[in-house]
Amino acid sequence: MKKIILTGGGTAGHVTPNLALIPSLKEKNYEIRYIGSYQGIERKLIENAKIPYSGISTGKFRRYFDIKNFTDPFRVIKGFGEALKLIKSYKPDIVFSKGGFVAVPVVLAAKHLKIPVIIHESDMTPGLANRICIPAATRVCCNFPETLSYLPKNKAILTGSPIRKELLEGDRMTGLKYARLNDNKPVILIIGGSLGSVTVNNAIRGILPKLLNNYQIIHICGKGNLDESLAGVHGYVQYEYVDAPLKHLFAAADLMISRAGANAICEILALRKLNILIPLSAAASRGDQILNAKSFSKQGFSYLLEEESLNGDTLLQAITDTFANRQTYLSKMESSELHDAVNTIIEMIENLVSKN
Repeated sequence: MKKIILTGGGTAGHVTPNLALIPSLKEKNYEIRYIGSYQGIERKLIENAKIPYSGISTGKFRRYFDIKNFTDPFRVIKGFGEALKLIKSYKPDIVFSKGGFVAVPVVLAAKHLKIPVIIHESDMTPGLANRICIPAATRVCCNFPETLSYLPKNKAILTGSPIRKELLEGDRMTGLKYARLNDNKPVILIIGGSLGSVTVNNAIRGILPKLLNNYQIIHICGKGNLDESLAGVHGYVQYEYVDAPLKHLFAAADLMISRAGANAICEILALRKLNILIPLSAAASRGDQILNAKSFSKQGFSYLLEEESLNGDTLLQAITDTFANRQTYLSKMESSELHDAVNTIIEMIENLVSKN
């Protein structure tokens, strides 16, 4: 049986693309194992998927002063030794890394053992962990055409992000029924990540009476962000978080308003959903969401509304303009070739394994 090690962690975004590959890897008869951190978010997600999991020591590489800068290098060295031992034991044919600092020891250990490695970079510019790993990689996958200029030409491949198959299997009427909405008005779905966005939430709620004249609203506002004063407002439903029914809410949506994390916007593109992107400001991030959103706007997939310009008036105008130009956005998304990343990456894995 062919064997593969998956790695990546630190955030859900470093795990969900791996999860998206698992069903197809099983269909191709791969024995799958996962290497992550001892107790990172990836452990629970992977164990829930019934994939054998091994934890290793990991440390973070920081560009700023922190007392942990003196101890984390030793954790990374320890992690390299642990990864080396695990890889020797598992004898994989290939390693696939979604990034994050836990992946660094795994990728370097695989390179040391002459095992081919595929890396996936989600954002426009490679993060520090992936920049360390790129010299050890056989192939580097990415989501944006602009990213190719940051990568070695002989390794870089534009694939898009692997999307969980179940997200594409939602049913509109099931979603409307779950949200207790009807099919008489267009549905706007606001989704701001697991923690939500106070800025986006306030902007939506500030123009809610105007919105409800023409639209229905599904508002996934994040943990602790429910507004009890709006409970029972006709045409408006709010949730802190949605799990299994999310695919049906996606199917019910005519327009999505979202942050611009790479995995989130690739899901929107795969679903071919009309969308407005409100990236995290540069003050609150390393600016990757702004670059992601600008790329999607440039390619004609999305309306970009920067957080610094966000208020009730600009949001209402963005919604109006996006619906007015609906067919242009949809046709651009339809013409995109970045809709089948899972099969593209699986074929890449198969080719490298056959040559190894």
